[in-house]
Amino acid sequence: MSLQLYGHPFSSYTQKVLIALYENATPFQFRMLGPDTPDNAAEWLRRWPLRRFPLLVDDGRSVVESSIIIEYLQQRHAGPVRLLPDAPEAALEVRFLDRFFDLHVMSPVQHAVGGALSGDDGKAGDALASAVERLELAYAWLEEQLAGRQWAAGAAFTLADCAAAPALFYADWTHRIAAHHRALCDYRARLLARPSFARAVAEARPYRPLFPLGAPDRD
Repeated sequence: MSLQLYGHPFSSYTQKVLIALYENATPFQFRMLGPDTPDNAAEWLRRWPLRRFPLLVDDGRSVVESSIIIEYLQQRHAGPVRLLPDAPEAALEVRFLDRFFDLHVMSPVQHAVGGALSGDDGKAGDALASAVERLELAYAWLEEQLAGRQWAAGAAFTLADCAAAPALFYADWTHRIAAHHRALCDYRARLLARPSFARAVAEARPYRPLFPLGAPDRD
């Protein structure tokens, strides 16, 4: 099998790529990164010493960064689900929304998680407060953006939704999306019901105790 994906099932960016692979039923081998798989970790670090995952290996070629991996998959291992539109303007909007979910939803979550992992109550509180402020701004923008849309960029499931699914999943755990953001809540529910993401969530379920902010008893 030519495709190998190095990552962890509980990682948001690993899930982002898994969604793309599952959407097109693309054959691949998952290389788990963890204390029980030192050989996988050694190969991952040999190929990408910057210590970030996921990493895709395609017949010896290393591809990094989740958005780039998904575009690479469409170019080299295309399936029936086109995750990036062919039309330039439509593709630009999808890429923008992909960056929005990574930078303005997932990044605040990671900041809060980092604060919790610091072991310093003061830092943890400050990090969470900053994340809440940033997430509230993102939620409000998304509520207007998603009005009347099935998926992030319109009627088709795209790269933007691959980014949105894990980002909103963990964001809602970090700072609950208020009920008055009806369009955003409904969108998150549709993502959870999407078979590709539902599979990623199920595979990550055993690792929920790792969430340092406390995984809620839902989703």
